[in-house]
Amino acid sequence: MPVGPGCVTLGGMVTLTGRSALVTGASSGIGAVVAEALAAAGARVGVVARRKDRLEQVLARCREHAPDSALWTADLAELDAIPDLAAAVEREFGGVDILVNNAGMPKRRRVQDLSPAETEDVMRLNYLSPVRLTLALLPGMIRRGRGHLVAVGSVAARLGPPHEAAYAASKAALTAFWESLAVDLDGTGVRAHVVQPALIAGTELFTLPGNEEPISDLSDALPPREVADAILDLVGSGGFERYVPGWFSEMASGKAADVDAFVDGVKEWTRDRLQP
Repeated sequence: MPVGPGCVTLGGMVTLTGRSALVTGASSGIGAVVAEALAAAGARVGVVARRKDRLEQVLARCREHAPDSALWTADLAELDAIPDLAAAVEREFGGVDILVNNAGMPKRRRVQDLSPAETEDVMRLNYLSPVRLTLALLPGMIRRGRGHLVAVGSVAARLGPPHEAAYAASKAALTAFWESLAVDLDGTGVRAHVVQPALIAGTELFTLPGNEEPISDLSDALPPREVADAILDLVGSGGFERYVPGWFSEMASGKAADVDAFVDGVKEWTRDRLQP
């Protein structure tokens, strides 16, 4: 398989020895598992989140594989603080080779019940903060001629699920930015990748207060390791997009072929789910 810049494969496995990675939203769920997977692949990992106590537990597991890993506590919704965070990580690591933008928040609520402030909060954390962090770290990657910029999106970006307009819009914006980013970075040695997970177990997206109960059946949720494997695959292959699970790519292409039929189908599915 083709090897992305800044990594090698041995026996079909991606190895990241000598590389540095930064993972946001790394205190639990997908971010924690991705951080540990990158460390196990040989990367020195920086983990970022608000909750230092949980972050320290993740850091300890990363250091079992990569002793020089480090942590930074930060609220990525504070956009003006992001350049200082990026500068601190670059000073500590001498540069970042892999950035995984994972931090995010849900918002399950009908459009009729959304407030403008809530939509802005979701867009700030889910879209503006990864864009700010990416733009802060990109110049260093371009100077070094290598790097991987990963966005953890959602199938919601492509499929417009019910009662998730604010969340879906933020992930759609992120995906659109990443598509243009991938094109603009052609020839720089820096690659852009996006992972679109569906239901993932062990995350807090389904339990945070201020959200409606999920409509979907959570028994179908996949383990976070599936997302970590998709990220490692993209970094190793240089590919752009992966769905988790992969069959969601067929659903997205089916929607694109007949949007009207797709929207009508989602309406019917939602009515069936919400019936007593």
